[in-house]
Amino acid sequence: MGCILKGGGGLYERLTVGAVVLAAGQGSRLGSLPKSLIEIGGIPLIRRQLIALSGAGIDQVVVVLGHFANEIRPVIEQFPITIVDLSEKLGSSQKISVREGVTALHGKLDAILVVPSDMPLLGGQDYTDLIRTFKNRKDGISMVRPVVSQKPGNPVIFDYSIIDLDDASVDPMCRVWWEHHPTECFAWNTENSRYVVDLDTIDDVATVENRLGQCLKMPNNREASSGVT
Repeated sequence: MGCILKGGGGLYERLTVGAVVLAAGQGSRLGSLPKSLIEIGGIPLIRRQLIALSGAGIDQVVVVLGHFANEIRPVIEQFPITIVDLSEKLGSSQKISVREGVTALHGKLDAILVVPSDMPLLGGQDYTDLIRTFKNRKDGISMVRPVVSQKPGNPVIFDYSIIDLDDASVDPMCRVWWEHHPTECFAWNTENSRYVVDLDTIDDVATVENRLGQCLKMPNNREASSGVT
């Protein structure tokens, strides 16, 4: 993976960024299928994410697997990433996925991106824009999240210094953390709707298909179902 440079200021002003990609979910609202393996143009979402992160110059990437780990792993294991497998802890929360992912990062990092794997439209430039916003944040801001028409988006990016791996109550993905640290959080208002498009439901799939003008291919000939909640 590459590196992001602060303000184009040269090699001595590097902003080192790690990413935790969350791909451990069951996809229950889509009929229990591995959402990260949904294909756009023949490319699974998880591979599109990894290619985009690489294009944005992310220094380290950790992918957290759980449900469907055996199906997802062969699709990504050739990338220069770290894979965390929580398949023996399938009751794990997103909080645990984030913590395990962050724990697997190593070395000195300035910031961490937390990326849901079912964001179908995000590209390298979207990550670069978010990182640039974080880089240019005001003093005292530890976390930045895109907001589109008052709707919170993803990914979230935060200062590595707020992580305390010895304190399980510190959870950067938890809304309570955001609510309890309002002066350290910046809601970045943007018109880029790609930050709020995911694939939770069959309606989401239809919306993306209409937007792209092409059909999304469900993994292993599974059919997405709106009947599962």
